[in-house]
Amino acid sequence: MSLSRVANSPQTLRFVLDGAVVSLHDPPPTMTVLEYLRDVAGRRGTKEGCAEGDCGACTVVIGELTADRRRVCYRAVNSCIRFLPTLDGKELVSVESLRQPDDCAAHPVQQSMVDHHGSQCGFCTPGFVMSLLALYLNRDAADREQVLSALAGNLCRCTGYRPIIEAGMRQFDYATPLRWSREEAYSESHVEVLKSIAREAAATSSLHYPGFHAPRTLDELGLALESSPNSVLLAGGTDIGLWVTKQLRDLPALVYLGDVPELTRIEERSQELWIGAAVTLTDAWPALLARFPTLTEQTERFASPPIRNSATLCGNLANGSPIGDSIPMLIALRALLELRRGKTLRRLPLEDFYLEYQKKDLSEGEYVAGVAIPAARHGQLLASYKLSKRVDQDISAVAATFCVTVETAQVTEARLAYGGLAGIPQRARHAERALMGGGWTLNGIEASIAALATDFEPLTDLRASREYRLKAAGNLLRRFYLQQQGEHAALRTADALQDLG
Repeated sequence: MSLSRVANSPQTLRFVLDGAVVSLHDPPPTMTVLEYLRDVAGRRGTKEGCAEGDCGACTVVIGELTADRRRVCYRAVNSCIRFLPTLDGKELVSVESLRQPDDCAAHPVQQSMVDHHGSQCGFCTPGFVMSLLALYLNRDAADREQVLSALAGNLCRCTGYRPIIEAGMRQFDYATPLRWSREEAYSESHVEVLKSIAREAAATSSLHYPGFHAPRTLDELGLALESSPNSVLLAGGTDIGLWVTKQLRDLPALVYLGDVPELTRIEERSQELWIGAAVTLTDAWPALLARFPTLTEQTERFASPPIRNSATLCGNLANGSPIGDSIPMLIALRALLELRRGKTLRRLPLEDFYLEYQKKDLSEGEYVAGVAIPAARHGQLLASYKLSKRVDQDISAVAATFCVTVETAQVTEARLAYGGLAGIPQRARHAERALMGGGWTLNGIEASIAALATDFEPLTDLRASREYRLKAAGNLLRRFYLQQQGEHAALRTADALQDLG
């Protein structure tokens, strides 16, 4: 690997750092952005804590041209599990980038941390600063909840945390900095330098060298998988990154999906919402919530902002983890996976994709191209729940999504999907039949809860015992019914008061 400024060839990775184009020839496919910053660029402000995208000490900001190529979108990501070649055509911002001229004050994000005593040992402070920088670049002001959300992926609490929250809220009160102000970040010069290294959507311009291939078209992607069927498909890398950093595995060739335009699209269709395989969770969730707003709490508790900024919705589905929180949610919503092999497409109900633990209905050379979520049905009741030891950024002990269609107290359709109970996320079919037979009544709910024991044999692990999981699964269903009844009662009261008025 060399740092020479070579042409934009298929073997050359190019990205922007502090306004200059960095060119790397044949970089190691699984070198992380963190390793590059610390070991190659000598930027040791970015720290390694957990090496799995949890603690936030390694947070950096990445800038990327929007689809219309008119502006740059800046987002915080975890550099410890982000492979360096995925930065092709993007801008990298590290904590050293915020350094101001010698006769100027520190950047507002940093100065606010100093003034409000938001750092103690200092090891994790650069990660906090970069998460707050992303907030600073994307807002003119922020309240407490917005700061808490931005910092959900930064887990250090050695200062008691309150000063850091205060610093995040007050960072907008300072004078505009010379470097990395909002005006400068979104200036035409940043757009133009990224345009100068952008690749065209053609196979001849894709980043491609031994061990790494970033196709630019669906046809090129199909050929890549046909010629190298044992390749690992890489999207956000929030799971695959751990194979390298924690399991120390040597990976086969990587085929990156993030540069295929068709896979980065969200299509709002009349009868369904279609989300491509390379769409990040940050972009996918708003589209899903526009149709199903009751899922808001669940989506906000899914990982942290830096993880959501890299991870993809379809990657979570393709991984098939029994604790993948999006899977029971989309199973309950009757989602269909779109699977592609070359030019051949097929659709499969998401619930039928998982055969057993880490075994899926996927043939050689076939990949998940997208997911389609049908429109809500009339009379549909929907809620999603997650039980975990922490509110934010934690693995579920039990996750559940319930989607029930009710007509005059009769349940005409019931989809009760659970994660965390078995080797795969799945529907509680016995419980569904009991609910449809018992009706939308408390007796019907209790009969459905009793049937859960025939649907699952929960496991016991460090997160929860078998007995807890089964009891919690039933309690969540009971909670769903009582909440729906309470909401309907509140609506009836509101209507009555309106009539009286």
